[in-house]
Amino acid sequence: MSRQVVLDTETTGLEPSQGHRIIEIGCVELINRRLTGRHYHQYINPEREVEAGAIEVHGITNEFLADKPVFAAIADDFMDFIRGAELVIHNAPFDVGFIDNELKLLQRDERTADSCRVIDSLVMARQKHPGQRNSLDALCSRYGVDNSQRDLHGALLDAEILADVYLLMTGGQTDLALAGDNASGGNDGGARVTEIRRISSQRPGLKVLRASEDELAAHQEQLQAIDKASDGSCHWLQKT
Repeated sequence: MSRQVVLDTETTGLEPSQGHRIIEIGCVELINRRLTGRHYHQYINPEREVEAGAIEVHGITNEFLADKPVFAAIADDFMDFIRGAELVIHNAPFDVGFIDNELKLLQRDERTADSCRVIDSLVMARQKHPGQRNSLDALCSRYGVDNSQRDLHGALLDAEILADVYLLMTGGQTDLALAGDNASGGNDGGARVTEIRRISSQRPGLKVLRASEDELAAHQEQLQAIDKASDGSCHWLQKT
């Protein structure tokens, strides 16, 4: 079983070395490259003020965070969620640096790399699309991922969007079914066949509906759009 956790954070500012802290963590789980429906989401009281510039990015105010738990109160639950997983993070040094700083402030010996392997989707995107913009918004546009709700940054929403982008960037079509949608109750992340129903050989022949010229043209146009979005990697078009 391959377990991945797509993770994003929001912070009070840009540099933990300047005393900035995490204020939001969002994670979504993938098992065998399929969304399981499990996630981790937490707002955190950073025990300091959020910079005005950061509030403009994520919209999370000091007043909103005043009654939220501090990192020490959620550290165990958070680390238990990500431990042993392969973390997928866009610009991983930023988020990992903040997580490790929070653990250091608690005088814990554990660091992110001790518990997880980290994949930086930004590095991956730059290798795949050199010389192009590879922000999360740019990748959403390139791969056709809906980010219309992303007026402000938010850790959980960004993690969900990044999961879609990562799956498209690394393997093509994503599987929208949840890994838990398994009628047999199995935990292998895929549907399991429990019964084979034979069809009578005496059944009437199936009616064949052939595509019209307009439908074929529309199909070809869609393939061209996919090919453009994937930088010439549309296998269906290559076979036509």
